Amino acid sequence: MSHTTLRSAVRGRVLLPGDAEFDSARTPWNLTVDQPVAAVVQVEDTDDVAAVVRYARDAGLSVTTQPSGHGASGNAAGTVLVRTRRLDRVEVDPVRRLARVGAGADWGQVQAAAGAHGLTGLAGSSPVVSVVGYTLGGGLSWFGRTYGWAADSVRAFEIVDADGQHTLVTAESDPELFWALCGGGGDFALVTAMEFDLFAAPDLYGGLIAWPAARTEAVRDAFLDITAHAPAELTVWLNRLELPQAPPMIAIAAAYLGEPARGRELLHRLDTIDGPLADSRRELSPADVGAIVTEPTAPAPGLLRTELLTTLDESAAEILLRAPIDPMFGIQLRHLGGALAEPTRGAVPPFAEPYAVALQAVGSDPGTVAAVETTQKRIITDLGARVSGRKPYTALSPGDTVTEVFDAETLNRLREVKRVRDPHGVFRANFPIPH
Repeated sequence: MSHTTLRSAVRGRVLLPGDAEFDSARTPWNLTVDQPVAAVVQVEDTDDVAAVVRYARDAGLSVTTQPSGHGASGNAAGTVLVRTRRLDRVEVDPVRRLARVGAGADWGQVQAAAGAHGLTGLAGSSPVVSVVGYTLGGGLSWFGRTYGWAADSVRAFEIVDADGQHTLVTAESDPELFWALCGGGGDFALVTAMEFDLFAAPDLYGGLIAWPAARTEAVRDAFLDITAHAPAELTVWLNRLELPQAPPMIAIAAAYLGEPARGRELLHRLDTIDGPLADSRRELSPADVGAIVTEPTAPAPGLLRTELLTTLDESAAEILLRAPIDPMFGIQLRHLGGALAEPTRGAVPPFAEPYAVALQAVGSDPGTVAAVETTQKRIITDLGARVSGRKPYTALSPGDTVTEVFDAETLNRLREVKRVRDPHGVFRANFPIPH
């Protein structure tokens, strides 16, 4: 079947190798990842999605879905890349505390709409990440310690299946597929929209406070003390930053789901550390959550590695906060626990590890990439048995696989769902379920 057939089957734009804008259209968020796809389709509606799936099925191709390219793994070679950005409708029902969002909607849109009613979704740290893609991978939120993984808030998925048919999937209508989509990734169907619970957020407090690196020991001690006693409503991250054209810094970012006075009290130890360079802590609205750590909102050549830690003892803290990290620009420690460690109703597993560590760098030239990988490997090796070897789906990086996310029993169950629902491999997730 020719690509002419694809162009005639959809209303949206189809870009092919050799077209002027093909290279920019196929480029993911992480500019280090190459995606030599067969075609890019910027779908206009769900009928376009169904038409693309039927085309791929009949042509013996696979479909990869990316609203904006977050989470790309380099696994898209030869696929039809579907961009769902135009499916960005957001509807909020404040009475039932529900949101319905299209596959192209991002968390900034949802938080703005929900926040107008004193509600919040289980949003992550970036306002430009796709709500659907994030949730299919589990979804680690600022409020996850209170309410668990974002996937556990889903009520329904609207999908196009491997035969190109529109279907509504709920826990009642199709329990096995619903289970797989709740944290098992996008390897089973193409989700065009999703309905999920919102949560009351009449009061929020948080922000980021940064100090010179000379305050590292005091900030580390405060972080360990705060996280040792933090209620589930409080999430705290520690950031070591060595940015170009800036002095080395140590910072703490926090979000508290509750009254600002109580949030300030829980973080009072930070006020005893002198010499802060900046302090953005204040009363927040749900729409402000994506700005707490001001993550980049434009594509970049990211070199990120994330691991989970079973403990953060003095030796581990020394490795992460004092040892040289050049050419990386930062290390982030996220406090987990709370509801994130509890059993879920979907495929996303609970994680008992108390901390996640992200080793952060950018660069695309071979020398920088090699140096970053060497530094990251050294840090992980030095941490030794404190690294659990598991990680959340949305924390996977190019080269990782889902075997680092799911135990053998869950993985076998996901394989069976894939075998039954997509036996010919019409769908290919960023991190697919192995055969």
